[in-house]
Amino acid sequence: MTLLALALILVSALLHATWNLFAKRARGGAEFVWLFAVFTVLLYAPVVAVYVYLARPAMSPRQVTFALVSSVIHVGYFLALQRGYRSGDLSLVYPVARGSGPALATLLAILALGERPGPLALTGTALVVGSVFVLLGGGPGAGQARALGYGLVTGMFIAPYTVWDGSAVGHLRASPLLYSFVSELGRVALLTPLALVRRRRVLLAWRTSRREALGIAALSPLAYILVLTAMRFTPVSLVAPAREISILLGAVFGTRLLAEGHGARRLLGAAGMVAGVTLLALS
Repeated sequence: MTLLALALILVSALLHATWNLFAKRARGGAEFVWLFAVFTVLLYAPVVAVYVYLARPAMSPRQVTFALVSSVIHVGYFLALQRGYRSGDLSLVYPVARGSGPALATLLAILALGERPGPLALTGTALVVGSVFVLLGGGPGAGQARALGYGLVTGMFIAPYTVWDGSAVGHLRASPLLYSFVSELGRVALLTPLALVRRRRVLLAWRTSRREALGIAALSPLAYILVLTAMRFTPVSLVAPAREISILLGAVFGTRLLAEGHGARRLLGAAGMVAGVTLLALS
């Protein structure tokens, strides 16, 4: 991995953990997801317009198809993540979601992209699984079990979109900015019928959480564009685990900024997650 790729991934990790802090504070549902998707389109439309005017990037029908499929996967990802944050702590849901995703992403990269991680993968996977139990402590209560379930479901969405989008920018050579923007448009289109039906809830999300929605709209696409850029010249099986340094940041944000408690145990579990995905990267 080059220094440029590493720098892109580290900055992305900080941005990613930060927007997840906003998402936890909002504790919203599908209406909130629609709201920050709309904000994202509005914020990035001028940037994309200037980019298209200056760079004249081409986007093939196949690349557009990939972007729209990515929209579907990301809708599932955001909905599961928000459900997780409504059920449990940031310092539990975020590490579980981010830690389980890379293990599945690495497996999919082997099967779909022909990448071949080495034998350390089993050790890394065991560390990830063991770290889940550390995060839970003495066993999950009803709330923790629900939060854990949503965290794992979120990880199941992370794996396919990481490999899918990595293939789009790495093999199809899609522009990360344009690809991400088309995917955002698709997400807005998918959620708009629901938003129209639940207009009152959308208004409530606007009144209570518009600042968090704006923060997510600004940071989430930028964090992912940086990762997609790194994927253009770095294997997915290296990028996906390396970006999970954000796990530690998310645990720190939850235990310190949100005062969720269990600080030492949650940080230990998060560190185990990072160690596991690092072994997956080295395998």
